[in-house]
This record gives sequence, C-alpha cells and structure tokens, in this order.
Amino acid sequence: MAFLELLFPPDDPITKILLRIAKIADRDNVRTHLVGGAIRDRILGHGTKDIDITVVGNGIEFAKAIAHSFRLKKVLEYPRFGTAMVPYHDIIIEVASARSEQYLDNSRKPSVSQGSLYEDLARRDFTINALAMSLNEDSMYELSDYFQGLHDLDAGIIRTPLDPVTTFSDDPLRMLRAIRFSTQLGFKIEDETFRAISKVKDRMAIISQERITEELTKILKVPRKPSRAFLLMKKCGLLDIILPEIANLDGVNQKNGYHHKDVFHHSLQVLDNIAEKTDKFELRFTALIHDIAKPQTKRYAEGKGWTFHGHEELGARMVKPLCRRLKLSNKIMEYAEKMTRLHLRPIAIADEGVTDSAVRRLCVDAGEIIDDLIVLCRADITSKNPRKVAEYTANFNRVVDKITEVGEKDRLRAFQSPVRGDEIMTLCNLEPGPSVGHIKNAIEEAILSGEIENNYEAAKTYLESHKDRLLSEI
Repeated sequence: MAFLELLFPPDDPITKILLRIAKIADRDNVRTHLVGGAIRDRILGHGTKDIDITVVGNGIEFAKAIAHSFRLKKVLEYPRFGTAMVPYHDIIIEVASARSEQYLDNSRKPSVSQGSLYEDLARRDFTINALAMSLNEDSMYELSDYFQGLHDLDAGIIRTPLDPVTTFSDDPLRMLRAIRFSTQLGFKIEDETFRAISKVKDRMAIISQERITEELTKILKVPRKPSRAFLLMKKCGLLDIILPEIANLDGVNQKNGYHHKDVFHHSLQVLDNIAEKTDKFELRFTALIHDIAKPQTKRYAEGKGWTFHGHEELGARMVKPLCRRLKLSNKIMEYAEKMTRLHLRPIAIADEGVTDSAVRRLCVDAGEIIDDLIVLCRADITSKNPRKVAEYTANFNRVVDKITEVGEKDRLRAFQSPVRGDEIMTLCNLEPGPSVGHIKNAIEEAILSGEIENNYEAAKTYLESHKDRLLSEI
C-alpha cells in the first residue's frame, strides 16, 4: 500500500471526491494527478478544502466532465491558462492542463503551452508544493516527487524546484509566499533561495498591490509569531519595498546615557502579543502600525531622554494614506486610525489619575473599539524589566476596573445627549443649525464630567435650568 493511501482514508470527504474524479479519469483515459497543497497539508497533518488537479490533456474539458458527474452547472473557465474551477459546496476543485510557462520581464503573467507532468511541477514555486499523486487506477496513490519535496517537508525547508533567481524573477510574488510559508509552517528558507530574494527583490514592482496585500494579510493571520515574517522581510530587503513605514522603525539611538528601545522590534513584540489573544486581522494590523510616527516625532530632551510627543496623532494621520496604498477597506482604515489615535489614552489616564470623567470620555471616544483598545494597550507593555511591567500592568488594571465600575461602558459606546435636537429646538425656540449642536455638546459635557447622570430626566432638567446661560453663549 502506498503511504499516501493511508493519508486519504476511504471515508474522508476529500478522498470520496478524489475517487469520483479518478473514475472519470480512467473512463476518459486521461492521466490525472492531485498536486500541490492538498498533498503537502495531508503529510503535515493539516486540513485542506482546496483540491488542485493536473491533467496531461485538456484541463477545461476535464473540469466540465467533473461538473457533469457531480451534477454541477457552474464551471469558471480561464482559457488563457488552460484552467478551470469547479465550486463544490465549500470545496474548490481547480483543474489545470499540465503546462510549461515562459515569462516576460515586465509581467508576472506567463505565456502558457501544454507540457508534461515534470514540466508542470518544475514551474511551481517550492519543492513542497511540487508533489503529485496519481489518480489513475493503474498507479493510484503513487507519488511523483521529481524535486525532493518529500525530503524538504521532512527537513522543514523552503526551496525552489529550479534556480531560485529565475523562479522569483518570473513571478516575484513567490518571494512573499516563501516568507509566508516559512512563517506558517516554521520552516527554514534554504540559504541559496533566501539570497535570491535579495538579488531580485526590486522585481516586486511588477506585482499588483492587491496581490501583495493578499499575501500580507495571510502573513498577519499566521496563528503564532507572525513577527517572524517581518524579520525575514527586513533581512532580505523586501520590507523596505512593500512596507517602508515599518522598515523605518528599525534602529536604536543612544545619547548622554539615555537609550530608546528599537521601535521595530517593539512593534513586532506587540503584534505577537496580540496574536496570542486574537486572530482579528484589523487588531493585528493596528498592532503592527500603531507606532509608525515615532521616527518623525523622536526628540531628545535634556534630563528626560528620548520623547515621541504627538506620535499617536501623527500616526493616526499616516494611517489613511497607508491603508489606501495597501488597498485595505475603509472599515479597516477607520478602525486602525482610531485605535492609533487612542492607544496612549488608557495609560495616560492611569498616570494622571483614574477619574470617572476621564474614563467616561475614553469610553465615548473609543465607542465600539473600547475592548480592542484595552487588548492593544496590554500588548503594548513590552518592557524587559519585571518591576516596570508589574507597575504598568497594575496601573492599567486600575483603568480597566474603573471602566467596569463606572458601569456605563455599553451605553457610552453610542453616547449622545439624551435630549434630542428636535426637543432642544422646541424648548429653546431655535431653528436648525449650529446653536442646537452647541447646546447638545453642553449637555454631553455635563454628563461626561459627572455633573449630571446619563439619563433623559437629568439632561432635560439641566437644559431647563441652564437654558438662558446656554443661549447667551451662542
């Protein structure tokens, strides 16, 4: 029994699909193989929902035969590449003609021609993805491993099947994929392969921002220690090209005995701390970028050392152009901008005195992100001094306790004056305009400062008592 047969038991849903495809292959006399990630993941003990099929022949016609057998109407065809996709429940079956490829210098889109199984596997990114398992009855489950991918899986190595300079130059996105696979799987990028990234890193210029951001997103979603990817990108020079704002955080300055910690490594530690708590992409992304304005705001103050006054505000203003360049959604952009602007507030409250009014204002300004802001602030404590960590944590816990004690967190998230604009206009005989907003702000300020309670009756009584004064200020 071939060892792969043990990894695809008959009662497994993926195996059942493969066995049906195998029958079609023998019926139509087509040499057919399962290739790539599905084999890699089964060997590593990981789950997969993608099935990549390579046929020595017409991939699109074979995809149509699969769809017909499965009674499916939808086949997505890509004639230029000889590929087709067949969605089947939550599984994607991708079928491709075995092919060889030739690339032009100014594009990652190759010129494609039909080829052998060897040629098809040779064009793939890494040896661990260049494995093929036969789906024909006469050789079912037999493994084709022309480039020692099985050895590299066992040894934990990321390596290209052919010359890495050529492989990366042909499709530069593979450089990011090498770093992503290394980080996901905990594998080492083979030395020659890694050196090749530095040699051809400028070829990233031909890759669309959407594709780059897709890989960055996958990197940030790596379950544990996504920081490893950014360390590798920094080392090979890719980070300067695709995320210069993060690359610029690297460096330590020392003056008159005062030392500031490396913001680059601090940011990566915050990212890893967050990754231990949540897989929420926008929170991980914010952890990476929350200090991006520190290089621009760094100043040395005699007797105090290094300061970064205003880096949270400047950083928030840097978020929008960064997110637009990365083509991230407006929702993520607004979230990261707000989190960056507020990330010092809880600690400042702890240092200055934890008052009810300060906590109320924080809850109002943070709104729905208050819980995430707390997670970020905890992750931001990265001192190597246990005494300082204990002190910072204790102070921060006082802020969190006060948020709970104030008891209005949920209501303050959507806070606004309990007395609405139309009622203010009636009580004060006003027309719509800025005057109404001024009075609403005054009521809200009275609530936040603790002068009155956060309810309708208290707010209306306050308005009636202070109406003349408020109108005189307009």
